[in-house]
Amino acid sequence: MTPKITLIGLGNILLQDEGVGVHVIRRIQERYETPPELEIVDGGTSGLDLLPYIEGRDRVLFVDAVKFGQEPGYLGILENEEIPAFFAVKSSLHHLGLADVLAAAHLLDTLPPEICLIGIQPYSLETDLEISPQLKAHLDALVEQVLAKLRDWGLSCRLRPGAGT
Repeated sequence: MTPKITLIGLGNILLQDEGVGVHVIRRIQERYETPPELEIVDGGTSGLDLLPYIEGRDRVLFVDAVKFGQEPGYLGILENEEIPAFFAVKSSLHHLGLADVLAAAHLLDTLPPEICLIGIQPYSLETDLEISPQLKAHLDALVEQVLAKLRDWGLSCRLRPGAGT
C-alpha cells in the first residue's frame, strides 16, 4: 500500500539551523508512533530525488528553515500555491531547492492535491551539526505545529511510552 501522506524534513544538517527540518522529523520518529498511511522522509538536500515521495500522494507536508524576514524562531505555514514553484538559477546542479522539486512535479503532473510547508526562521547558518540555542528553544513548538497539521489531515501520532515531550 502506498502511503497517502508524506512528511518530508528538508535541510543541510551541516549548517546549523538549515538542517532543522531533518531534526524535526527525526524527533517525531524517535518520540511518536505514526500510522501506516504516513511516510516520513529525511529529504536532506535531495532535490529532485524527492519526486518519488511526492508522486501518488494525496498530501505532502514539508518542514524546513525558511527566510520569512522575521525574527529567529518565527513559525510560518505556506500552503499549495503560496509555496513558490519555479526553476531558478543555481550555483551548481546539486543546489536544487523545494521550488524546483515542486516545479518538476507540476510539469510531470504529479503534484499532490494538497501540499504544505511549515517553516521556521533560522538564526544561524554557520557550519555546525547542532541547531542554535535560539532555534532549539522553538523546536518543540515546531514539532507540535507539524503534528497539528497531520491531525488536520486525519492522522494521529501517539507519543511513545516513556518518550516524554
